[in-house]
Amino acid sequence: MTITVPNALTAVNNAPKTTQRLRVVFAGTPEFAAISLEALIAQQNALNIDIVAVYSQPDRKAGRGQKLSASAVKQVALAHDIPVEQPATFKKSSDEGLTARETLRAYQPDVMVVAAYGLILPIGVLTTPTYGCLNIHGSLLPRWRGAAPIHRALLAGDAATGITIMQMDKGLDTGDMLYKVSCAIIDNDSASSLHDKLATLGATAISTVLQDLPHYQAQATAQDNSQANYAEKLIKTEGEIDWSQSASVIERQIRGLTPWPGAYTFLKGARVKILASLPVNDSQQTDKPAGTVISVGRKAILVACGIDNDANFDADSANTARQASTLAITQLQFAGGKPVSAEQICHGNQLNDGDQFTAETDVI
Repeated sequence: MTITVPNALTAVNNAPKTTQRLRVVFAGTPEFAAISLEALIAQQNALNIDIVAVYSQPDRKAGRGQKLSASAVKQVALAHDIPVEQPATFKKSSDEGLTARETLRAYQPDVMVVAAYGLILPIGVLTTPTYGCLNIHGSLLPRWRGAAPIHRALLAGDAATGITIMQMDKGLDTGDMLYKVSCAIIDNDSASSLHDKLATLGATAISTVLQDLPHYQAQATAQDNSQANYAEKLIKTEGEIDWSQSASVIERQIRGLTPWPGAYTFLKGARVKILASLPVNDSQQTDKPAGTVISVGRKAILVACGIDNDANFDADSANTARQASTLAITQLQFAGGKPVSAEQICHGNQLNDGDQFTAETDVI
């Protein structure tokens, strides 16, 4: 029996099915990938696989001391005595890249599992394993290809996201889809909580595929490129709140950028991080200017925002002027301080009714 793999990987077409244990190389760097690696290590016998090597990005300086720190994936591999490779490149134009390719071939991989690795894999690497390279991607492709799919799904207000196990090709998350599983996005999901859910879901999904890889490769489905969009890499300045936006948009910004880069604003020239808020209540509207602190309460701090075009609005009502929405902040952090709740702020004097949150460009 032969298996059919995506046309983009012609070098691995018609690889024979075998009952021998698959030689797996795992490539990943952060915690999202480490969860899958842990799961695969624990299930090697059940899945009939051997993880023969782990690839991760080179150690980076981290923390105040700027000491070299091993990635989450590397730490898992070392704890289980699995060889770790950390090439900076696979480009054949460099000696290091050529050496990295030769090292990979020496492991004689049947399949390479990739999750948030962070290095571009050239076609020469993608075709090295017998069954090619499988990617654990944190979205329901073709929606949210790219670097930050979890955050972008939250920022866009998506009702659901998920995991796609994809046969990698030379494009950016463009390969054929082998398996998809969805995950609902609930009202209080942040990028952090959704990351954890999808990391667990990703581990389950790749285990499912590896149970019968020929079957899933044989039924691979091409992505509809007309439905694709891209999850651009996050930058720090995306965290600055524009209070003229609706409360719904700002509330998604807070959740979608937690823990990094975080949502923030300015109060009297000092940066204030907005850590958490309640779901938007359409009935809470105001005529106050955007960014105005309407009230400092024990349960929440109400702040005026822009008009919410998504909220229900009765055009025939007596009140013909659409009022601005409000955001209920439950936790924030003043510059140089620790996170504090609305109740703690209510008992202090750092924030008062009528105070104005501003943009950095408005700071004098």
